[in-house]
Amino acid sequence: MVIALPRLIGFLGLLVVLSCSFCSAAVQTAEVAGKITLSPGVTCEQIGTYSVNRLNQILTDEVPAQLSDYPVSYPPARDAVKLYRITYRSVIPELGNRHTTASGLLAIPEIEGKSFPVVSYQHGTVFTKTAVPSHPEESMETRLILARFAGQGYIVVAPDYFGKGSSRETDAYLAKASTQQACLDMLRAGRSASERLGASWGPLFVTGWSQGGWATMVFLNKLENVGIPVTAAAPVCAPEDLFAIINHWIHDPSPSDSIFLPELLALQLHAYEHYYHLRGLSDEAIKPEYRAAARDLYLNKLAWPGLLKQFPRHLSGMLQPGFIAESSLGRGDYWEIIQQNQAYRWRSTTPMRCYYGAKDEIVPPFIAQLPIGYQKVMKGAITTGVEVTGSKANHRGAFVDAVEKEKEWFDSFLNK
Repeated sequence: MVIALPRLIGFLGLLVVLSCSFCSAAVQTAEVAGKITLSPGVTCEQIGTYSVNRLNQILTDEVPAQLSDYPVSYPPARDAVKLYRITYRSVIPELGNRHTTASGLLAIPEIEGKSFPVVSYQHGTVFTKTAVPSHPEESMETRLILARFAGQGYIVVAPDYFGKGSSRETDAYLAKASTQQACLDMLRAGRSASERLGASWGPLFVTGWSQGGWATMVFLNKLENVGIPVTAAAPVCAPEDLFAIINHWIHDPSPSDSIFLPELLALQLHAYEHYYHLRGLSDEAIKPEYRAAARDLYLNKLAWPGLLKQFPRHLSGMLQPGFIAESSLGRGDYWEIIQQNQAYRWRSTTPMRCYYGAKDEIVPPFIAQLPIGYQKVMKGAITTGVEVTGSKANHRGAFVDAVEKEKEWFDSFLNK
């Protein structure tokens, strides 16, 4: 789970790739009509345009100002980008496939061409409802991805997840099937919108940071299962094994641990209580003095400035002794579901690079690298690890560095 850029927090934080061959008449329609209905329950609304100057301002001013501890130099953007908020119908697998509506972002470069690549980006953990891709001005993480990828000729598709953005649900935080469904249906809606706007498709790539790294992996598993080819995948600081990482947080605390670990588990406990019908889970796990704050956080009632004052510094201080006692052996419904929601145990066919920070205070390098040895044993696709080195190779440091490196790696597939 995560610390993110100011308002975002990264954690634990598609189809073939779209390409963009603009049809001017279609673009005018989007601008004049505003919201386009693509099919029943699926709409596309232009929410703005990032000029080349705006994208370069993100890369040279905003990123250094908000991430001054992690200096990274990015190539300048080349292409202006049109931004669209997509709303789409989906279903919630954990709740009997109940129908719902979700949202996400589609970003299309303003360039002509026969075919351009697409990247599906899965965002990290956020502690508000709208610091997500469909509200890019509230998400530094999203703006960096737009400047680095969309500003260099990639279409970007980015789901908000159930419970975020325009969704009326509560947060489906780290609920595996719901995450897969939201990402897949956003991809389909994004493709429909792209075709309506005159864009063509090219190779597909998937990436995400922290929670988004985990989401990238479970989404990749879904894509391979339904037969949608992915050119390459790049999970960044991904908590591949939720059971292992939560046990690590509980039983191996360190002074360098992120101050947000109690808040992250509070979100997940409430999400699992609702989505997996685990009545009473939050009371069973959380000490009485922290229950109200944990619930308010989950329901977006706890404002950011007072967040840390409502929780203990260390995760073990928030948890009931009985809950901690069950963690090691994985006894009980919650712990069994946590073990099932791992993100790496299948034989993958997609080339992958796992990016991680040697001093990550949230996701230990061992956990972020689990797919590497697993795919080797399974004779799966080539999977390698890319370690972010240096004194600032922590959770956010690995993210800003990986955004630079993974783009170059994705580009190498386009030049073959």
